[in-house]
Amino acid sequence: MYNWVIWFHIISLVSWFAALFYLPRLFVYHAENIDNKGFIEVIKVMEMKIYKYIGLPAMWATVLSGAYLAFSIGFSGNAWLHAKILLVVILMLYFFSLGRYRIQFLNDECKKSGKFFRMYNEVPTILLMIIVGLVIFKPF
Repeated sequence: MYNWVIWFHIISLVSWFAALFYLPRLFVYHAENIDNKGFIEVIKVMEMKIYKYIGLPAMWATVLSGAYLAFSIGFSGNAWLHAKILLVVILMLYFFSLGRYRIQFLNDECKKSGKFFRMYNEVPTILLMIIVGLVIFKPF
């Protein structure tokens, strides 16, 4: 069962990161094309579908399968796991911030620039590198 859960966890993680990488990119296009109403209406639909139908289910699948795996290996003597869980919580907060920005864009209230979202889009990349490094190298 453990190997099947690892498989599911990795598939879920890849799906979640697809949303984490693509949604801020859509925000760049949204912010930079705010005067193109037809384009913006299409982007709003894409943002909603990626967040609600890909990102949210994939995030919860990742978190729940990860919780199963964490309890399976145990928390004692696995400080790397504690660090990973902290980073996953930060990643979840980042994802929920994307949901907040999505609602702001939906209501035509977001004032952030395309440049801001280009920079903001780097957060999941950095967290992914650290999380994968913790899992592979288990430094502490």
